[in-house]
This record gives sequence, C-alpha cells and structure tokens, in this order.
Amino acid sequence: MSVRELVVLGTASQVPTRHRNHNGYLLRWDGEGFLFDPGEGTQRQMLRAGVAAHDVNRICVTHFHGDHSLGLAGVIQRINLDKVPHPVSAHYPRSGQRFFDRLRYATAYRETVALLEVPVDTDGPLVRTSGYTLEARRLSHPVEAYGYRLVEPDGRRMLPDRLAAHGIKGPDVGRLQREGSLGGVTLEEVSEVRRGQRFAFVMDTRLCDGVYALAEGCDMLVIESTFLDEDEELAVEFGHLTAGQAARVAREAGVRHLVLTHFSQRYTDPDAFGHQARAAGYEGDLTVARDLDRVPLPKRRT
Repeated sequence: MSVRELVVLGTASQVPTRHRNHNGYLLRWDGEGFLFDPGEGTQRQMLRAGVAAHDVNRICVTHFHGDHSLGLAGVIQRINLDKVPHPVSAHYPRSGQRFFDRLRYATAYRETVALLEVPVDTDGPLVRTSGYTLEARRLSHPVEAYGYRLVEPDGRRMLPDRLAAHGIKGPDVGRLQREGSLGGVTLEEVSEVRRGQRFAFVMDTRLCDGVYALAEGCDMLVIESTFLDEDEELAVEFGHLTAGQAARVAREAGVRHLVLTHFSQRYTDPDAFGHQARAAGYEGDLTVARDLDRVPLPKRRT
C-alpha cells in the first residue's frame, strides 16, 4: 500500500532547543524516502521516529549552513554501516561541493553503498521517474540555496456511468486504459484527468520568485517561518520568512496543507505562528510542526 507522509525530525533554526532538534524531514513517497536538510542530531531523531537508513533513497540539501547539513556525515556513514541495498542520490548546491566532500569524508569508514552525487546549479527538473519529477528552484539567502518540489504526473480517473453507457466492463476497462481506445470509444470519452500530487520544500529564503514557483498548486508546502511578523526587518536582513509571509505565499499559490517550521529560539509560544498564518488569510489545513510529527499528504483532489 502506498504511503505519502512527512516525518518531521527537527524544527529548530540556527540553534537547537530543549524541545526542538536541528532540521530534518523525511518524505515518504510510495516506496521512496526523501531526506531533506539533515542537521545535527538527525541520526538519533530517525531512531526516535522509526525511520531506518534503508528508508532513504534521496538526500536533498537546500544549502550548506550547519543547521541544514551537519547531520550529513552521520547519515551517510549510517547508510554505509547498515549496507543499504539500493543506491542513494544526494542533491545539493554545486557551489557547496567542498562542504559536501568534507562532510562525506569527515572521518574514516567503510563505503558499502553507491552514493550518487547530483549537484544542483540551475532551476528546473533534476530527476524524472514514472512516479514523479523532482525539481529545484533558486532561493534568496546569504549563501546559495535551492528549494525542491515533487510533481506527480497527471493520471486519469475512469467514470463508471460513462463506461456503462458504452457497455465497457471487466477486462475491457484495462484494455481501454492501456490502448487508449476500444471499439471506437476513446479513453477521454469515459474518463477525466486526475491531477497528480505536488509537494514542495522551501527553507531559508527571503520572498522571491523561486518561493512562489515552488509553492504553486501544492498539496503540501513545507516552508520556513523563522520569525514572527513583528520581526520582519530581521527576516529580510538574514534571508528568512515570517509566519505571515509564508502563509500569504500559501494562500496565493493555492496550497492545500501548509506546514510551518524552522523556528527561531527567541520565541517560546509555537501557537503564535499559527495565529499569524490565519491572520494572513490562509484557510487551508495548517500544521505548526513539532519534532516527531507525522503529517499525511492530503488525498488527491477530486
């Protein structure tokens, strides 16, 4: 059975707190796992969340600040220690290659797994499979940063009443789906487009075109909201978003489920982020992320 959910491993920004680990997020997408921005302590958080090294197929790093990447060394070594039976791909800004190399070989260990380096240096698709396209978009941060987006291909939903009207049933339905037409009846006549799901991951950035491009039409948007709205000047100065800014992006982009995360240690009331998101006019599903949350992707649009 396919599973699509976000496992939140950490939600702190620059400094971890008693209740928040550094960043880390695992997206389960059917049979694959995407590990985003593994900060320090990710390996232990994986254990607490029931996430195994075998669950990781791709590692996606937005940028090389420590709270988004210092956990790479431990995760890579654990993947090799556990002899993960499949190759693991790593996506990260090409400009940070020296940092990736240092983290990959931070200490001595035995390499047993093929780790495929797929650096990012431009906007657009990174990988196309039958189940998704993985895309990247440049963000606005003091160091080069990219956000990531998964787009499932559109499918088709069969319409029973139209099938019945044309006398199509049983094995003939599958044949029609495979061949595109049957006895003069086309697939388009008895079905409708089933929109593929979309997921986006947006970390440290100011408002920019890339943020909106990543968020557009998403079923789930995981986005940083380091600051509350009253500290917008600090957000702009340090290359971050506020809760209200993130929510307005989600509202304008038609996001169905908004996940706010990456919170500054200066704030003690996490509910304030949710209140400001609602005040900004976002009316969809909303999660103010906490460590070890499991957040299912919304069901497909009907």
